[in-house]
Amino acid sequence: KIVKDFRPHAAVGVGGYASGPTLKVAGSMGIPTLLQEQNSSAGVTNKLLAKQAKKICVAYEGMERFFEKDKIILTGNPVRQGLLNSTQSREEAIYSFGLDPSKRTILILGGSLGARTINQCLMSNLDKVKDSGVQFIWQTGKIYIDEARKTVAESGEFPMLHVTDFISDMATAYCAADLVISRAGASSISELCLLGKASILVPSPNVSEDHQTHNAMALVRKDAAVLVKDVDAKTEMVRTALQLIQDEQKLQSLEQNILTLALPDSARLIAEEVIQLGNRH
Repeated sequence: KIVKDFRPHAAVGVGGYASGPTLKVAGSMGIPTLLQEQNSSAGVTNKLLAKQAKKICVAYEGMERFFEKDKIILTGNPVRQGLLNSTQSREEAIYSFGLDPSKRTILILGGSLGARTINQCLMSNLDKVKDSGVQFIWQTGKIYIDEARKTVAESGEFPMLHVTDFISDMATAYCAADLVISRAGASSISELCLLGKASILVPSPNVSEDHQTHNAMALVRKDAAVLVKDVDAKTEMVRTALQLIQDEQKLQSLEQNILTLALPDSARLIAEEVIQLGNRH
């Protein structure tokens, strides 16, 4: 009924299960469909819809193992445009978090809701943080902020640690960071690629088809990121980060390699493909 009432010129799906029935009906009614696959391992919904899709926009090479080669367009994933328009210096960015520009800075991200493993790992390694000579911008997510602040307060003075539940200005946070610790969601990885940030990826085990591990491995295989498994994070994450932040050569290598994987202008490329499909209909 929705498709009949709206009468679209094209229909677009980005992999969520809700796009399944809608795009299936659109395709059966002769409406051209386009899929966007954000991850390096295709999801079930997109695999089911691929046969009738006209175009499939992907963010990773080698997606021929899931889709017909002549339908695939390598576009990358759209990212927040504000990230690319920042003109501030690293020093200005670090000052805005109340930290010291003369010290190496690690940015820890767990998404807006937070990442339990990453947060627990930092809370249990505060002694290493205090003695590291490195400073941290730690975004805990709303769920974990109270526990994190309480744990830090009970552990003494931490002038090298900026703790916050949410970062609204991600351009400044990325600018301040010499190294980023992050989950391996498709959008996060696209941002890290575009900005050329050295990163340690800790894939979430709580996602469908383990696609975050596949995303991370696509970078690791090109020596463009370091992987720490979620199950190993408690013992390995902080230790690996503190070793890496002191290795200037490795940091530069990671930055150069991840930048080669960047696909700028993704939103425009995808939009143009959608418009072309719509105009043909």
